Amino acid sequence: MFIKIYPQNPQERLVMQTVTILRQGGIVIYPTDSVYGMGCSIEHLNRVGDMERIKDYYTPSSSLSFLCYDLSQLSSYCKPIGNSVFRLMKKNLPGPFTFLLEANSQVPKLFKGKKKKVGIRVPDNPILQMILRELGCPIISTSLPWDDQEPEYSYEPELIRERFDNFVDIIIDGGTGGTVPSAIIDCTGSEPEVIREGPLPLIVN
Repeated sequence: MFIKIYPQNPQERLVMQTVTILRQGGIVIYPTDSVYGMGCSIEHLNRVGDMERIKDYYTPSSSLSFLCYDLSQLSSYCKPIGNSVFRLMKKNLPGPFTFLLEANSQVPKLFKGKKKKVGIRVPDNPILQMILRELGCPIISTSLPWDDQEPEYSYEPELIRERFDNFVDIIIDGGTGGTVPSAIIDCTGSEPEVIREGPLPLIVN
């Protein structure tokens, strides 16, 4: 299914249609505040393998993060964080940043890896914000694969449709996507460390 949702005024009917499919275990492709992403509800972990197979068909990757509506969901998936890290996140979120935090026991081993970290995103995109608010739980997310030979297939909605329509349940056309993925900030050490630069600089003061 291919639907167009306007970021200036997301249509509630189409947002709720997307939420219903996520609640039923569907896989959705959506715009973010950086590149287009693909995800499923955290309540349907069985679909993660399908997502990885869809993505691996083009570019092998096991990079996953949690998309949250706001920071109130942190305590459900992360160990307690210090005031300085919380202030850093508060200054930069919503925004195109993935913060790596120490995962707690609630997080499935699938996401922790050997270092038991989990990536948290609070995207600054009105379509995705509305979906996350109505869904009521995080979306397990990964960016669409990037092909240097045909990069437009990762950010032009009609071309995304051409490539992925047979593999996912919904593709949301939210306009042309970005070409720079979110920054990655590792907050599990003594000081936050920028692992990857993103489309916006990190605000630290």
